[in-house]
Amino acid sequence: MVDRKSVRLGLLAPLCLMIIGGCGAVATRTKFHEPITADLLSRDYAAAARLIEKAKKDGKYGQKERLLYYLDSGLIYHYADLPDSSNNQLEQAESAAEELFTKSISRAATSLLLNDNILEYSGEDHEILYTNLFMAMNYAALGMFDDVFVEVRRANEKLQLLEQKYARASDQLQRGQKADTTKVAVEYKADKVRFNNDAFARYLSMKVYSAEGKIDDARLDYDLMLHAFQTQPHIYDFQPPDVKIPDGKSTVLSVVGLAGLAPIKEAVNLRIRTDKDLDLVQILYTDGENKDTEYGHLPIPVSEDYYFKFAIPKLVPRPSAVSKVEVYADSKFVGQLGLIEDISRVAEETFKAKSSLIYLRSVARAVAKGLTAHKLKKKADTGGLEGWLKKAAVDVASDISENADLRCARYLPGKIFVGDIELEPGTYDITVKFKDSHGAEIESSFFPQYRVKNQAMNLIEAFSPR
Repeated sequence: MVDRKSVRLGLLAPLCLMIIGGCGAVATRTKFHEPITADLLSRDYAAAARLIEKAKKDGKYGQKERLLYYLDSGLIYHYADLPDSSNNQLEQAESAAEELFTKSISRAATSLLLNDNILEYSGEDHEILYTNLFMAMNYAALGMFDDVFVEVRRANEKLQLLEQKYARASDQLQRGQKADTTKVAVEYKADKVRFNNDAFARYLSMKVYSAEGKIDDARLDYDLMLHAFQTQPHIYDFQPPDVKIPDGKSTVLSVVGLAGLAPIKEAVNLRIRTDKDLDLVQILYTDGENKDTEYGHLPIPVSEDYYFKFAIPKLVPRPSAVSKVEVYADSKFVGQLGLIEDISRVAEETFKAKSSLIYLRSVARAVAKGLTAHKLKKKADTGGLEGWLKKAAVDVASDISENADLRCARYLPGKIFVGDIELEPGTYDITVKFKDSHGAEIESSFFPQYRVKNQAMNLIEAFSPR
């Protein structure tokens, strides 16, 4: 005679494994980036490009990560000095970004229970901003100045519309919450964005105007660049670079130095503790030096007391060894570049508006799922080992399905340096040296027989990912 209880237990074990395996699909995959990053650090950009294409072919960039594929490949092609290939990818990234953001907000508003990893990745605002600025540099390399202006204008327009973008997203999520069947009430309100003028965009525009002989326009962009520093000290907490005010007479070699790599995302692991008597949800850290201390709390009516795990993303800088960038012409020191953009700061500021929505939505989702899990565990509590296993399966499935969305573009530079060096028209062997804080050379880029022309856009770009 068949022991039905044994059969049920035998079926329950693989069921638990299926739940674990299925929920694991919401975890962000990052391992495949390691060999690509290694090639990038060794400056073998062609090999890095091949690995990205292989990753795409192998399904590492899924359909919902197509924007990341366009961003990552477009940046690598840029470093490989393939401006046309880079722009082909970056143009697709830009055209997809707005549509995907609207789509992701619409889906998020439909149901609180959707984990962000399930949604199509719509890009972070700093990623989309630098998509335009890298396209501008590509067009500058191709001598397509009108297109440089188009990309710079698009970048600045996006910055100026950021607050409106998140105000609309907040309104849409608020409306969706009212119709959501989970009935978890959270007030969504996006943080203000304190960034609307990008200094590097102004610098690029200034260079093109100057090359075209439009000196008054170039000076206007120079003033706007300085204004970015004066009015946004939380972004630009360093001195403006010493660049040449366009006068239409001097012959200038402009050098852009890209150094390090931009921030990536890591998970902040948190746990909810509810208090049904106080209608309060307390959020606690679960690991690190802050373990069991409060991250925050929200007034949310709840019907049960329970603990529940969830995670949210945070941006983590990737330190660069590069402290200064020097320029040599025919082995003679001719100037040092100045910092114009710390992309870590730009990323942090533009991420604030989105991260507040991610946090509130994650809390609401965790509360809703916690209540659902609590009800399922009550039904599953049939006593004995079988009942215990059923309840454990619910807990495991709930915890594993709450992975933070750690997707991000991984190959943006961390800092941008610029400098304008007056040289007589002629041909030079140009070397750009990246050095650490002690003056030791990390690596260098060599541009043999570079021709510096009068009344032209003489622009060199060098990159050290270290």
